[in-house]
Amino acid sequence: MSSRKRFVAGEEMAGGEGAGGKLSKAGSGKRHIAALVLARGGSKGIPLKNIKMLAGVPLIGWVLRAAVDSELFDSVWVSTDHDKIEEVALAWGAQVHRRSPEVSRDSSSSLETMQEFIRLNPQVDIVCHIQATSPCLHPFHLKEALELITLHDYDSVFAVVRRHQFRWKEVKKGSRELTKAFNLDPSNRPRRQDWDGELCENGSFYINTRELIVQGHPQSGKVSYYEMLPEYSVDIDVDIDWPVAEQRVLRYGYFGRGTPEVVRLMFCKVSGCLTDGKIYLSAGGDEMMSINSRDTAAIRMLQKEDVEVVLLTSSEDPVEQTLADKLAKWTGCQVMRVGAEPIDDLASALESRKLVWKDVAYMGNDAPDVDCLNLAGLSAVPADAPTVAINACKYTCRCVGGNGVVREFAEHILMQKAKAKSQLKQDRIN
Repeated sequence: MSSRKRFVAGEEMAGGEGAGGKLSKAGSGKRHIAALVLARGGSKGIPLKNIKMLAGVPLIGWVLRAAVDSELFDSVWVSTDHDKIEEVALAWGAQVHRRSPEVSRDSSSSLETMQEFIRLNPQVDIVCHIQATSPCLHPFHLKEALELITLHDYDSVFAVVRRHQFRWKEVKKGSRELTKAFNLDPSNRPRRQDWDGELCENGSFYINTRELIVQGHPQSGKVSYYEMLPEYSVDIDVDIDWPVAEQRVLRYGYFGRGTPEVVRLMFCKVSGCLTDGKIYLSAGGDEMMSINSRDTAAIRMLQKEDVEVVLLTSSEDPVEQTLADKLAKWTGCQVMRVGAEPIDDLASALESRKLVWKDVAYMGNDAPDVDCLNLAGLSAVPADAPTVAINACKYTCRCVGGNGVVREFAEHILMQKAKAKSQLKQDRIN
């Protein structure tokens, strides 16, 4: 198990390291601020929704990345009752509060879970409860909202979004009661531009002092709200929300510190990525392999955008030289054979091109690829890759090897390139 902290309900703790290795501020006069993500394993709408892949990242990973990168918190926690969620939480830099069965039932409330967390973590003074279902959260949202607590002495702050929707009273079926408007005069309907709209909770986060949580009245005392723009206000409850959220997060999600990576070279394993990993033998003894036309089209897309593609075959999983030659001719790519540890053979390829790993995209599919996946500016594995490779990469594809996975990663690379260009243009305007 990871060296990150795991905390089981029922075991008292008085301090320790927080996210990013900070020491607890208990006793130092500075309030300990904890980020807390509640992630129960028994989601009824979407099974294990909290760790389902969204745009190549586990759903909970989007908010954990924002919380950890913000460097605002003395500790970042995930409260869960599920082993797999715990594993993902630790991989994304969080500590784990293993909640008790009493607060893991379908009927358990978020407040009950936070009260248990507070009771077992006496060093925590302020809790920022971040909802895993809000993948477009950015560090600047957390910073600006927390300042209302730390600089302006509010006790409770929560995220809202402005909605322009007219609300009407529900009438029960069969009732003779007539509906009526709640927030407009139907005879004088305002235009959108003439109406400020209404502030509605968007469920992204709730920040409260320890005292309010203990008392059971989190949105009380000196209360304020933090308004988020609609494009960042994404909430996922049911499957139908998923494709909409995926498109939104690709455009407005937080992908990490700095500008999006712009790669100039892509290394792609042939077996298990470009192909399904199978070698077919004909009756005459000829070897054959199957390559998806969507993937070869993706290679041409990258080449057109000045991204060189080098295909990797392995001495551990060899491709006959005749097949490699045909592959090189068909795709217009160099086909390079690497050993058991690909990173040892690729250093010279980077040196000859005067590139560093930040300039590289790497697609692998197994344990020998882990070092390259970690070092590359962008990295990906197919959906059927083993856990050790998935934990090392920056993007986990929906497709499996040989079934459009290179196309999926190529689109991600080009999207990051377009995002970087857009950001550069905006910086110049600013």
